[in-house]
Amino acid sequence: MNQKSKSYTVQEATKKIESYCAYQDRCHKEVVSKLKDMGMIPIAIDTIIAQLIEDRFLNEERFAKSFARGKFNIKKWGKNRIVRELKFRDVSKYNITTALKEIEPEAYSTTLDHLAKKRLDQITETNTQKRRKKLADYLLYRGWESHLVYEKLQKLIP
Repeated sequence: MNQKSKSYTVQEATKKIESYCAYQDRCHKEVVSKLKDMGMIPIAIDTIIAQLIEDRFLNEERFAKSFARGKFNIKKWGKNRIVRELKFRDVSKYNITTALKEIEPEAYSTTLDHLAKKRLDQITETNTQKRRKKLADYLLYRGWESHLVYEKLQKLIP
């Protein structure tokens, strides 16, 4: 018999999901996916989601803000990558815009500067064009806006 055969009542599922949401802010998509994995039917999922929102266990704006802060401060992601990841999680455009306001412009440019210099020190390539390309690829992959990346390249590798 497989492990997923345990069935939950709406109350049991709600308690389990409350602790899931209390541990860390979650987006609606993650919670719905978790409930589906638990074998809950759509009507039960809607009921549980409504209860979680009412009890403040689920708050998309709070999730978006903490996601943006965390990915920027810890993983040093740029705004493009944060937006892409939030869109992937079906977060509304309004909440994405609100979340990006959590990043201070001063900290944003300082972080880009630090990240670019640190990465440039790690690139062993001697060809100037290849060095520029490697640094640009790295920063663009991390979600930094192309105009900022190219300005930084002009300053660091003239």
